[in-house]
Amino acid sequence: MELTAEQEAVRDVVREFAEAEIRPTALEADEAQSFPEDVWDGLADLDLTSLTVPAAYDGYDANPVTAAIVNEEVAYGMLAVATALSVHCLATSCIAKFADEAQKERLLPKMAEGRPVGAFALSEPHAGSNPAEMTTEARLEGEEYVINGDKQWITNGKRAGVIILFAKTDRDDPSTVTQFLVPADADGLTVGEKEDKLGLRASDTTSLHFDDVRIPAANRLTAEGRGLSAAFDILTGGRIAIAAQSVGLARCALEEAIAYSQEREQFDTPIGDIQAVRHKLAEMATRTQAARLLTREAARKRAAGAADAAMAASMAKYNASEAAMFVTNESVQIHGGYGYVTEGEVERLYRDAKITEIYEGTTEIQKKIIARHLLE
Repeated sequence: MELTAEQEAVRDVVREFAEAEIRPTALEADEAQSFPEDVWDGLADLDLTSLTVPAAYDGYDANPVTAAIVNEEVAYGMLAVATALSVHCLATSCIAKFADEAQKERLLPKMAEGRPVGAFALSEPHAGSNPAEMTTEARLEGEEYVINGDKQWITNGKRAGVIILFAKTDRDDPSTVTQFLVPADADGLTVGEKEDKLGLRASDTTSLHFDDVRIPAANRLTAEGRGLSAAFDILTGGRIAIAAQSVGLARCALEEAIAYSQEREQFDTPIGDIQAVRHKLAEMATRTQAARLLTREAARKRAAGAADAAMAASMAKYNASEAAMFVTNESVQIHGGYGYVTEGEVERLYRDAKITEIYEGTTEIQKKIIARHLLE
């Protein structure tokens, strides 16, 4: 898909930032399990924390194709940073689409500048792939909702100032899932310790515990019972973002493999001259490019409001996440023992890639969505 001149300019600026500012911090941030806040501030300076904020609220208001380009380039630098950005954008998308005017005016210009950071609280300890099984409840008492329950796997959990929460207004009724806006400093809200994860270790991932958290009734973002449909709509954009991030991760692993195959010698020749390695590189490059094209087509359909945009997003997320796993695995293989040690970059890329097949809908859920669109 041919990019516009503006999109090429955006790509070049973000690519330069990723190469100069994000990627050099990746190994240290991963080892320390610490999010690089200076990088976040740099994203804000480039207006990237305002990607999904409407222009009326000082946002970039990027179309889905441009957003996909940004996500690919940031993930090339570090997936943990790209994940934090995409979740922040999920939150701003929800506020832009569902909040009242006063809430938009109060929150969106500040979130466009990067603070407060947004979080998206849908998953629970026993409700991931099927959010209708959630048990978190928001019970209306007079002019307030009282929230009780637990959320799990929340990106930006400790960093967030604003949380988009999904809860049932009747815990026993799956049809009552509703979307709420919760300030992170609300009384009764406890943020759990950061999860110690296989990959994405610099990402701030926590649980959230709600114990009689009271919020104004005006903080309900959707009509009661409309929360899941709102979540699924927003997650269509989120899945395109994850697909684009998977492409960026794969591209990084591919470049590392190409460089290593040109410098590493065995049997008195660069390993890049060995046919088995050349075939690996060819397949890695082909899968990466195919994933990029499928992702940008999904973004184009999302921008056009196409009827099959959700299916296209699931196809892109499924395909690109599997491409990321394949390419990072092959990059480790090409690097041999050097690919297996933590001093090298491809070991981190391999660990990071796995999450792309899990979060924002597992591979199995994406196949279910695709099949439903085909058969219904």
